Amino acid sequence: MRKNLVLTGMMGVGKSTIGKTLAKKLSYNFIDIDNLIEQKEGCSINSIFQRKSENYFRKLENKLSLNELKKKNSVISLGGGAFLSRSIRKAVKVYAVSFWLDVNVEELILRLRKTKKRPLLFNKNLSETVNKIYLERKQTYNESDFKINCNFLKPEKIAEKVLELYEISRNKI
Repeated sequence: MRKNLVLTGMMGVGKSTIGKTLAKKLSYNFIDIDNLIEQKEGCSINSIFQRKSENYFRKLENKLSLNELKKKNSVISLGGGAFLSRSIRKAVKVYAVSFWLDVNVEELILRLRKTKKRPLLFNKNLSETVNKIYLERKQTYNESDFKINCNFLKPEKIAEKVLELYEISRNKI
C-alpha cells in the first residue's frame, strides 16, 4: 500500500507550495487542510476564530484531517497546529509518511510580517509570538518521520529532498 505524504511545520514555512509540487510529481491529490476548512465553512480561518473560536476550529481541523488521512494517494498539508493533536499524529503514523518542513525563526518572521490571514499573530509582537509558538511546537513536529531543513533552499529543491526520502521510506514498508 502506498502511504500518503504529509507535510507539517510552522505557518509560513511553505507546506502548501511544496505540497502542490509534490502532488504533481507523484500524480497524487493535493489536500490543504486549511483551505478545506475554509471551503466547508464558507469563510476564512480568521472569521472562524473570531466568530466561533479557536476550539471550534481545532475540532473541525481534527475531524477533517482524520478523514483526509484515510484516503489514498494524497499529499496533505496540515495546518501549523494540527500535528499537535495526538489523534492526528497517530493517524499520520498509520496512513502516511510525514515530513517536518523547518525554517529558522528569523526567516519565518520575515515571511509572516505582512500577513493578514494568521489569527494567532493578530495584535501581537510578531517576533515574540513566532518564537513562542515555534518553541512550543518543535518537539512535537520532531515526531515526524523526517525533518527537512528548508533554510536557503528553493521550493523545487525541498520537493526533491522530500521525494527522495519518501521513495526510500516506501521501499521499506
